Amino acid sequence: MDWKSAKSIYEFNAADIDGNEVSLQKYRGNVVLIVNVASNCGFTKSNYKQLNELHEKYAENGLAILAFPCNQFLGQEPGCEADIKEFAKKNNIAFDMFSKVNVNGSNAHPLYNYLKQQKGGFLGSYIKWNFTKFLVDKNGVPTQRYAPNVEPKNIEADIKAML
Repeated sequence: MDWKSAKSIYEFNAADIDGNEVSLQKYRGNVVLIVNVASNCGFTKSNYKQLNELHEKYAENGLAILAFPCNQFLGQEPGCEADIKEFAKKNNIAFDMFSKVNVNGSNAHPLYNYLKQQKGGFLGSYIKWNFTKFLVDKNGVPTQRYAPNVEPKNIEADIKAML
């Protein structure tokens, strides 16, 4: 897939946590929050809890949260998909989990190349840490990028405005 010419996230596919190929067309018409996650990060507990709260509060109104595990930051997501799935189950995660991806470098998932191209970061377009968040409108276009230290609860107003 040529991510450089993509017009929306709907042009991408990604493997879910069970290895099934998912077209992001599935999320057409939803506000989407895309997050690179890790099970062993200092931000994990609060982010997973708050992401789950946002999911519970707004999923019926059209919010979709897509979590992409990534092990590129100090090896904080070392497990395989089965381990990640078990972690999510223990934490009652109800939003959509995908298979582990790279978000930076030559093997970065095309979706992340697209997101970084659309919404560069403060010190460059690369992803700097776990729990970088991209808010995508109902047309599949990224509108906001949030740093890892921005807690999900602090973007609730932006989500509500887009719903």
